[in-house]
Amino acid sequence: MPELSNRLDFITESVIRKMTRVANKYGAINLSQGFPDWDPPTEITDALKEAAIHGPHQYEITWGSKEFREKLAEKQSKYMGFKINPEENIVVTCGSTEAMMAAMMSVCNKGDKVIVFSPFYENYGADAVLSGAEPIYVPLLPPKFNFDKEVLRKAFEQKPKALILCNPSNPVGKVFTKEELLYISELAIKYDAYVITDEVYEHIVYKPYEHIYIASLPGMLDRTISCSSLSKTYSITGWRLGYIIADKKIIDNCKKVHDFLTVGAAAPLQKAALAGLEFDEKYYDSLIELYTHKKQLFLNGLDEAGLKYFEPQGAYYVLVDISEFGEKDDCKFCEWLAKEIGVAAVPGSSFFKEDVNNYIRFHFAKKDETLIEAIKRLKKLRRN
Repeated sequence: MPELSNRLDFITESVIRKMTRVANKYGAINLSQGFPDWDPPTEITDALKEAAIHGPHQYEITWGSKEFREKLAEKQSKYMGFKINPEENIVVTCGSTEAMMAAMMSVCNKGDKVIVFSPFYENYGADAVLSGAEPIYVPLLPPKFNFDKEVLRKAFEQKPKALILCNPSNPVGKVFTKEELLYISELAIKYDAYVITDEVYEHIVYKPYEHIYIASLPGMLDRTISCSSLSKTYSITGWRLGYIIADKKIIDNCKKVHDFLTVGAAAPLQKAALAGLEFDEKYYDSLIELYTHKKQLFLNGLDEAGLKYFEPQGAYYVLVDISEFGEKDDCKFCEWLAKEIGVAAVPGSSFFKEDVNNYIRFHFAKKDETLIEAIKRLKKLRRN
C-alpha cells in the first residue's frame, strides 16, 4: 500500500478530548474538556424548537445566512469598536476550530513561519503543520504568564507570516494588557505579519481586567484575522457556530477555504442562535457575574484542598501545580486522578512546547453542586 500523509507524523490525538473519554471510563467528574453542564438560555432553546419545525432545513449561503451575519456584525461592531460589513467582513464557520484552520490556510504558504505563545491551546500547533507552516514558540512566563519582549522581537526577526493570539488565553486564563497588545502590534506592523486571534472567551474576563480587541488598535484592522464563536458565550459548544472577522481581501480567501472544508455551518442552528445575538448588555453582565462566582467557588475549594494554582484573569480554566506529589509524568497522574480520586483534568504538558510535566488544567464551567463534589474528592489527595 502507498504511504500515508507524513504531515500527520507530528500530530497526536487531542489530549483534551481523550481525557473526556477517560472521565467517562472511570465515571469521574469531567473538569477536563471545557463545556458547561447546564442548558443554554431558554430564548435560544425555544428558538431552536421553532427552527426544528419551520426550518431552514437546507443549505444556507456558504459563508453564513444573511440574517445571522447581519446580527453578528451589529453585535461585534459594538464590542470591537469598529464598523463590520456583514457582506464583506464575515465568514460563519463550523466552530472557532474551523475558523482558525481556515484563517491559517488563507494566509500561510508551505514553509512560512507562525509565532505561537506557549502554553497554547493544542490545536494551534496542528493548525500550523496542516497549513504547511512552521511554528515558532515564544514562552509565556509564570506566574503572570507575560512574554519577554526581547524573545518576541527575535521571533519576529525570523519574518513570520503570522502570530496566533489567544486572548483571554487557554489554558492559563491570561488577559493580555493594552501595553502588551500595542507591543505585539508594533512588531506585526514593522515585520509585516498578520495576527490571527482566538477570542472565544471575549465575554469571560474578571475584574479589574479588560479584554481589548487587537484589531481595534492603530494600524491593526487590516492585518488582524479575528476568530471566535458562540460556543462559550451562550453555552452551546455542541452547536459549532464560529466566525472569522477580517478585511475583505482576507475574507475572500477565507470564504474559499471554508467552502471546500465544510460548505457551511448548520442552517437551523444559525436561525436559532439569532436569539442570543439579540441579547442586551444585561446578559453579558450576568455571564461574567456567573463565572466570577464559579471561579471563586472553585479556587476557594482548591485553597481548602491545599493545592497551588495560578489565578485566571479570564476564561474558565485554572492551571494547578502538582509538583508536591512527586509524579514526573502528568499524563499518568491525570489517569490516576480520574480513576482513584474521581476527577478528570488535562495534563499540562499537552499545552507547553517546553518540557513541563508539573501542571494540570481544570475547568470550572460546571454547576455549583458539580464543583462542590469535585472539591470534596480533590481533598482526598491529602489522604492518598
